[in-house]
Amino acid sequence: MSRPQEFDTPEALRQAMEVFWRQGYEGTSLTDLLAATGLSKSSLYATFGSKRDLFLAAFDAYRQARARDAHRLLQQQPAREAIYAFFHSLFANVNTDQPALGCMSINQAVELAPHDPQVRERVVQDLHQLEEVLTPAIARGQQDGSLTSPRPARELARLLVLAFPGLQVMARAGYSSQELDEALRLLFTHLDS
Repeated sequence: MSRPQEFDTPEALRQAMEVFWRQGYEGTSLTDLLAATGLSKSSLYATFGSKRDLFLAAFDAYRQARARDAHRLLQQQPAREAIYAFFHSLFANVNTDQPALGCMSINQAVELAPHDPQVRERVVQDLHQLEEVLTPAIARGQQDGSLTSPRPARELARLLVLAFPGLQVMARAGYSSQELDEALRLLFTHLDS
């Protein structure tokens, strides 16, 4: 008879996600994961499988949470302020004691996606999903007058998706919040005529 599980699986997954997010896949050892989750090696393997399986599960949990947050932020009114709040949230912890981790999807676009088709597919899905939630927010802004560009909302959403990784990299590289805000304001000039 097997022993009942004595740990919180979603919490262990969250802890593993934070390690992978901070250190990347290659930079994370099994020892790091065991220390972060408090699991034994046998419990980790029995619950999650391999390090790679745990990484994919953690990455998927991150992606789901990020999608919920983006959707929630972009539903707010007025649309321009909602879009700005979403992009500003990307570098909210700049100039704090916490390191700028960036977006885990963008981090993985650089680390694993070039040689891992499953990770590449997830990153591409995330960027497409971002375009999908930005498009109606931009259209709403065009309707409420807070965005005045006559360009199609889908094109403007693609422009913002194109800028998304750049802002993430700038934040991780150590740009100040003022420099990032200036870059964001410049980007937003393309949302007006």
